Amino acid sequence: MLRIRAIGSASLPALCGMLSSISSDALAQAAQQALPPVTVEAPQAARPKPVTRPSRLRSASAGRAARPVAPNATDGAPAQNQTAAAGAVRDGLNRSPAGQTATTIDRSQFDNRPSFSVSDVLRDSPGISVKQGNGPRDFGISIRGSNARNGFGIRNLVIFEDGFPVTQPDGLSRSDLIDPHAYGAIDVIRGPSSALYGNYATGGALNFRTRPGGTIDGVEYGVDGGSYGYLNNYLAAGKKVGNFEGSLFASDVRGDGYIGNSWFNTQTVNFLGTLRATPDDRFTVKIINNELSTRLPIRQSLNQYYQNPFQQGCATGATAAPGCGTVRLFNNGFNTAAGTDTETAVQAGLGRNDRRTIAGGRWEHDFDNTMTWRNQFVFDDRNISQPTGQTSAIGDFPSYNYMSDLTKRGEILGMESTAFFGAFYNTLTASSDTRNVMPGGNATLGRLSSNLYSETTNYGVRAREELKLTSSLTAVAGIGWETTLLKGINTAYAYAGPSGITATTLTTADRQFQNAAPELALFYNLNNEWLFRGRVATGYGTPQVSNLFILPTGLSGNNTQLQTQKNLGYDLGFDWTPNSTLKLSATGFYEFFRNEIVSQATPIAGISYTFNAPRSEHRGIELAADWKFYPGWRFTAAYTYLDEVYTEYVENITNGAVFSFNRAGNKIPGISPNELTARIGYDEFAGALTGLGAFVEVQWKDSFYMDNANLLKAPGYELVNVNVHYKTDLVSDTFRSLNLFLEVRNVFDRTYVASANNIANTVTGAGLQNPASVLANTTGSIYAGSPRTFVAGMKVAFK
Repeated sequence: MLRIRAIGSASLPALCGMLSSISSDALAQAAQQALPPVTVEAPQAARPKPVTRPSRLRSASAGRAARPVAPNATDGAPAQNQTAAAGAVRDGLNRSPAGQTATTIDRSQFDNRPSFSVSDVLRDSPGISVKQGNGPRDFGISIRGSNARNGFGIRNLVIFEDGFPVTQPDGLSRSDLIDPHAYGAIDVIRGPSSALYGNYATGGALNFRTRPGGTIDGVEYGVDGGSYGYLNNYLAAGKKVGNFEGSLFASDVRGDGYIGNSWFNTQTVNFLGTLRATPDDRFTVKIINNELSTRLPIRQSLNQYYQNPFQQGCATGATAAPGCGTVRLFNNGFNTAAGTDTETAVQAGLGRNDRRTIAGGRWEHDFDNTMTWRNQFVFDDRNISQPTGQTSAIGDFPSYNYMSDLTKRGEILGMESTAFFGAFYNTLTASSDTRNVMPGGNATLGRLSSNLYSETTNYGVRAREELKLTSSLTAVAGIGWETTLLKGINTAYAYAGPSGITATTLTTADRQFQNAAPELALFYNLNNEWLFRGRVATGYGTPQVSNLFILPTGLSGNNTQLQTQKNLGYDLGFDWTPNSTLKLSATGFYEFFRNEIVSQATPIAGISYTFNAPRSEHRGIELAADWKFYPGWRFTAAYTYLDEVYTEYVENITNGAVFSFNRAGNKIPGISPNELTARIGYDEFAGALTGLGAFVEVQWKDSFYMDNANLLKAPGYELVNVNVHYKTDLVSDTFRSLNLFLEVRNVFDRTYVASANNIANTVTGAGLQNPASVLANTTGSIYAGSPRTFVAGMKVAFK
């Protein structure tokens, strides 16, 4: 179900510790009292120490817990109560911070359907938009349009997994390592969030939560398979034994792909273990490793997409069918002296071979029930080899991230208080090469095109106070301060004549940015049905070092004038939960950006140019509904409306001379104004057909502009998916349960655009902008979406 409010709870270890510390006499006495039954569904933290005034030690968001919650709430989701320990409150800051617009996507929403990538699950939250990136599971994730203009990967939001950051210090996240089968819930936190999450959180944050070992309590094996050679074998194992709880997930995914030259093979391992060493000390270890090998098609122009969306008949450039994407390669691997060859992605062997390894550790110490100290360290290494076009990016990007913070609960002037203070430091140092790709197949590498030595460092402090002004009204205030250091030396190589005499050009950057981000929020529980919330907050995001050295032509050069983007956002919304069968949420937001960082495709495939738009405005509406309108029936919907425009931006375009065009009032390209995911389904809960269910789902994405002049649009689409599933418990000494499903995706076989990168406007020699008919031939933009596919799956749980 959709959870659109910040709630939290203690975990099962807390309850177990509490029960173990009570004497048998006390238990006998308690048994004689009329106590309400308690249902425990998730692992909990150690017993909180006694508190003198528990009625005043409620979490700032505790008022939400009193409101009815639908019965299938997320396992292990934070549901705070009046005596929640400080450790549980700290954990909630990565899940659903008080006063902030947030949604939790529960595992029950995707456990009975294909879950290949984040695209399959995140659509259930309003405010979220996804687009295909450079690889099978590489999806661009956008919150309120924040990342919709980026050509690959994820920017303008911060991603965590079980509270460990998986966004590197340069602000880049990638979703290749995310297999949704591993997770019990996903938290979507929307709006400017740099006060709590620091640099790059202009759009918000995501927190992926793996399933606790006690929830798995055994071993599960599953397999999904379907059209275009798709096969996913996965395993989940977990257990809680004494003071230790651990879970391990592993998957092997491969497929042929539905576009020419898009086969893939990827393996993922994900481990989470927690040891309660003492009643007051918890140690957690997190390990993720992802190996990716994939071929990669070339992004098309809009006209090529209409001609040949799935790039069939593209074996060689000489015999390529209409609509095939091609790249021009130097025969000698360094210049045109020996001529060039026009090749398709298949012929050149374009693709990616990447590895991502993350290892993190966390120590939490409870001074008492009211104060927790958390220390966390993460090592994150991204190793890439990416011949994605005319050039290949090669490099190793190791990073280190340390944070320490205190969470304190108590009182201020008789009002319940939750205070948070933390400091952090993270850094990434790398040397990466860009090499020419040359003819010969299998991404044969030519000479070096450029080398970039880069250093990115962030350090700062953050503080937060949640104060319960009355029994119904809570105020939140926070601020973050951060220094970012960007250093880079870019060496560009040019080769003259047949012998390739080398000339080098050095461009350096040494930038320091200081940013502060305050936030204020109020939320008001009118009663158990209505929650109203208002928030004003700020975000900031600095450029990436590599952005400083790419020109609009795609060549290396000086772009070091880039500035930090900043946004000031206002949220106003409500949640209405009249009973356990209905939940409605609505949020309106208005955000003002300065120096918004925008990217667009360049003539060189796979290379994007980045610039600052001085002023822009983002505004919109987010709606969510979850309605169990009749026994067994359920309707869910997530809708987002976005209206995002430049309010100050003059674009200069060069064609012999420099021509200037005022873009004020134009829509920001890449932003779909309307997106909707709606689903209606039925599950049988009694009788011979218990466990059998089905649903029909509709996805709608509106058309959107692809260029700053608003001349060319990518077409919108509507897709229909149909699913039938069955789950049953098994009476056996070995097996616990069996899950089966069959889903038909894109039932009506619509051809649609899954990704459209922004393209640059061009002008004639007379300074006239080229019309849409010319822009429609600009390559480097479009990937088509999947045609009709059939996917079936089975999962068996062992005791």
